[in-house]
Amino acid sequence: MKDLTVILENSPGKFADLGELLGKNDINMEGVCGIPLKDEAFIHILVEDAIKTRSVLEQAGYQVADEREVLVLTGKPGTNVLDQPGTGGRLARKIANAGVNIELIYFAGLNRLVIGADDLEKARAALK
Repeated sequence: MKDLTVILENSPGKFADLGELLGKNDINMEGVCGIPLKDEAFIHILVEDAIKTRSVLEQAGYQVADEREVLVLTGKPGTNVLDQPGTGGRLARKIANAGVNIELIYFAGLNRLVIGADDLEKARAALK
């Protein structure tokens, strides 16, 4: 899965426009995180097909500022991925102990935790 960073104007309806465009093109946002910064908003979307998504967005005039592979962690069936107090800290500590910086983290649908890091392979290995 890939995380795309899309820069939007920070005003009413802009995220709705983005969501409708993706929906009309049969693209599902598997996860999403938005960060407003004054007049802009940085929207992280988790998608299966980054090539198609980027193409649709750019053809519609959206700025895709970044694309990255991410770790997508899942919980056990019927449990939350962070099912006990301290789980998030333990995961983050394992990654930190491997000398890796977490650059992005958010929850996605279907009980998934999305992590972007400066060394994804080391982060992945640290969590095994």
